[in-house]
Amino acid sequence: MEPGNQTGISEFILLGLSEEVLLQPLLFWIFLFMYLVTFIGNLLIILAIITDSHLHTPMYFFLFNLSFSDMCFTSTTIPKMLWNIQTQSQVITYEGCIVQMYFFMLFGILDNILLTVMAYDRFAAICHPLQYMIIMNPRFCGFLLLTSWLVSVLDSLLHGLMILRLSFCTKLEIHHFFCELYEVVQLACSDTFLNDLMIYFASGVLVIVPFTGILFSYSKIVSSILKISSTRGKYKAFSTCLSHLSTVSLFYGTSLGVYLSSASTQNSRVTAVASVMYTVVTPMLNPFIYSLKNKDIKQALKTLFSREMFSV
Repeated sequence: MEPGNQTGISEFILLGLSEEVLLQPLLFWIFLFMYLVTFIGNLLIILAIITDSHLHTPMYFFLFNLSFSDMCFTSTTIPKMLWNIQTQSQVITYEGCIVQMYFFMLFGILDNILLTVMAYDRFAAICHPLQYMIIMNPRFCGFLLLTSWLVSVLDSLLHGLMILRLSFCTKLEIHHFFCELYEVVQLACSDTFLNDLMIYFASGVLVIVPFTGILFSYSKIVSSILKISSTRGKYKAFSTCLSHLSTVSLFYGTSLGVYLSSASTQNSRVTAVASVMYTVVTPMLNPFIYSLKNKDIKQALKTLFSREMFSV
């Protein structure tokens, strides 16, 4: 079919991770398992924080929101992928694609900003322990959360509105398992200069600024920890950051891996497979990181399960 200008399109084709028919049942069960683990794991973290009054602190307030964001992040892509595999359909409507793109970007950006806010929280707790509760007061925590949501919503909305101005060709195949912004823009027949400029500018600002904030916070944290005289004190201070540091490393490490794989190859399918790491694997592992490395969360989960057992 020859490419042509078509403004009134109704659907896109998601080619997924593989077109091999024999692989589809395997992919379905693997991704269903990962989605359920992600959803249940993050839900348990949320319930543990809600039910345990000892976890009603700024650190766990932001962890609560990070777990909620991770649940929503995976829910924007995986259920649709599973539905397409089950129904043997690769179609997503134009409206569905725009909505999926919007919420995928929203919760992806929100994850990134929340990790930066959590780094600042650890900076305040370790570098200014006596003023911690004054600095991280409920009003300021609410302000940080509201700002995180506003930035995420506005950036996603701007990208979404800029997509609406594009006209698309008749070749509407997306070499991915969801409507990824850059892949959709590449299908346009109209001029995409402004879209490309916005993608690079927003990506630069919303990656470099938060990452710089995290590096600054941890440079101050390390400096403060090194000033502690006792080894026990150093370990105790560092252990409060270990879960967050692991999550940050996983988030940025997988994102960097996807960027490098897309830069080194023109094969969109390879990039799609690599993107599974940050779209599915990272949100799935976050609950394990916080439950295995955090005594408070482990205790809260034990209490939660014991309550459920006694109630039954």
